[in-house]
Amino acid sequence: MKTKLTGILAGILVVATAASALATGGDGHTADGGVLLKDFLYRLFNFAVTFGLLAYFITKPIRKGLAGRREGIEKALAEAKAAQEKAEAKFAEYDDKLTKASAEIDDIYAAIKREGEMERERILANAREMALKIEEEAKKSAGLEIAKARVQLQREASDMALKLAEELLKKNFNSHDQNRLVDEYMKKVGELH
Repeated sequence: MKTKLTGILAGILVVATAASALATGGDGHTADGGVLLKDFLYRLFNFAVTFGLLAYFITKPIRKGLAGRREGIEKALAEAKAAQEKAEAKFAEYDDKLTKASAEIDDIYAAIKREGEMERERILANAREMALKIEEEAKKSAGLEIAKARVQLQREASDMALKLAEELLKKNFNSHDQNRLVDEYMKKVGELH
């Protein structure tokens, strides 16, 4: 910053010397040129002093402002970096949780599948057991029905045999046969007593 100020002052000095050379040369009015030169130099001096004072008093606040701005930017960058690291840590944490949750979901799915298979096997075993019981009961029922049917058939057969025997007896039985049967019956009763 001081080099710029020095450069500006040197430029002003060069312009002032060139102006004084022009003022002294020329048409022979040197007295007027000297007054003009003094006036120009006085004004140049006032400008240089004013510019120097302004530069002196303004550069400090500008430097402080720029330094404060630099510090603010550095602080913002540090905060942004800390926030980025924190966000990356959170991301890693959530990624880890997501991975664990995925594994846990897979475990739960496998456990549900195992339980489903076990329940299926249990239901099939119960169904087989019930089928065997139903089959046994059906066999028992069939056996009972067959026994009832046999009894019914025997009853019907004996009824038919009695009817046939009765009809045969009615056709073929006469009084002589009746007397003979009564005599035989009496003999048997007499033997028993």
